Amino acid sequence: MAKTIFKISGLRFSFGRQPVINGIDLDLEAGLFHGIVGPNGSGKTTLLMLMLGYYRAETGRILFDGKDILSIPRRHLAREIALVPQDFSINFDFSVRDVVMMGRYPYLPRFSPPSREEVQKVSDILREMGISKFADRSILTLSGGEKQWVVFARALVQDTPVLLLDEATSNMDIHHTIYALDRVRQRIRTGKTIIGVFHDLNLAAMYCDRLIFMSNGRIVLEGSTEEAFCEEIIEKTFGVSGTILLHPQTGNKQMMFQKEATL
Repeated sequence: MAKTIFKISGLRFSFGRQPVINGIDLDLEAGLFHGIVGPNGSGKTTLLMLMLGYYRAETGRILFDGKDILSIPRRHLAREIALVPQDFSINFDFSVRDVVMMGRYPYLPRFSPPSREEVQKVSDILREMGISKFADRSILTLSGGEKQWVVFARALVQDTPVLLLDEATSNMDIHHTIYALDRVRQRIRTGKTIIGVFHDLNLAAMYCDRLIFMSNGRIVLEGSTEEAFCEEIIEKTFGVSGTILLHPQTGNKQMMFQKEATL
């Protein structure tokens, strides 16, 4: 029987008087790659922040592994869920290695230096992500795409059962995007759960087991990628039309969009 890692019920949230999440019920199964897609302002990132316990819902609740997300101590939660945010800024002159090491902080005793094992974990991730070559450079000297690569490494070295991606590849070129998502996808084989917000529908269709279509703070449809990624749902959610084709090599569904769109 499949395990539910997140159980969301009756969820509502507003910024001031502006409703952002308008009554969401959602069960997310462990060990899968879940993709969240929808127009700008549909509530995708807000939903992730609620799932992390960063925001407190007005009504409803979120259970993580059977426990109310708001009842879990932050340090413990950091051993369970890691986040790759879409925006990352830092004003301190840390080295790349130091920033990646921050992913191990939830496991370190307070005021204790990293052990040899922790240092090795960081070195392994730096190597896997191809950023060992600038491990000792200041994070302030990197381009936006390079910084995002470092943030990915920090989240992966955190080695949590759940990884949240909030438009995590938005600053990356296509080569690094595919490489990063391949690395993430490999974690599914070890039982990890990935939940990612995507702007690129075709990338979501390539990598995700299940898709959640959102619009105006509501769920339009949640289902397997094979069933949910269809012309009717995409047009209903985004107001654009096109044709679904199968990739000749992978067999993944891909959308060819019509040129015309209206606002």
